[in-house]
Amino acid sequence: MKKQIVVFANSVKHGKHCVAGKDISTKEWIRPVDDRNGAELNDWQCTCVGQRFPVKPLQEVEIDIAEHSPLVNQPENYLIVGGQWNQRYKLELSRLPEYLDSPDSLWGEGDRVEFASIENGMVPIKQSLYLVEVDDLKIYRNNYNKLRARFSYNEISYDLAVTDLDFDEHLSEPRHQSVLCVSLGEKFKPWGSQGYFCYKIVAAII
Repeated sequence: MKKQIVVFANSVKHGKHCVAGKDISTKEWIRPVDDRNGAELNDWQCTCVGQRFPVKPLQEVEIDIAEHSPLVNQPENYLIVGGQWNQRYKLELSRLPEYLDSPDSLWGEGDRVEFASIENGMVPIKQSLYLVEVDDLKIYRNNYNKLRARFSYNEISYDLAVTDLDFDEHLSEPRHQSVLCVSLGEKFKPWGSQGYFCYKIVAAII
């Protein structure tokens, strides 16, 4: 099944790529994955025919999907068919508002969601990706040299990890930087914790 999407994130995941975009026709999120467990993509899988580098945000591409493969914490996952993607166009920034989401919050306050609460339905995840316009954005490296973004959305303050491949470019040359693609990550057990969490991640700064 062919789908045309606008790419809104191509971020780092386990040394490979986590790509996410919206269907051009329906505006629904699609996260292409390599297996039913939500595996990341390699360079070749997210590079368009005739191109040298993997896709970037705002590119319009055609991808071949095998099946919908949702996870409880990532319902937008779609298993892709082998083969490179086809480049179409590039989304003009003037059209970006057509694709924005407007949730009340980014899965509540804080930087993570308890996985058990997702699994038992106490915190239902209807979507694990948001494209939102934020206020007071500041991107920085913390004391451990980790990439971070501090901002407010709907009067709620957030301080989240960043996995945008172009972080250093944004840091050295600030532009408009008010639209973020925010993702709920895979389940992860922090050191010293008794349980698993899904961390909120800034996957792209647009």
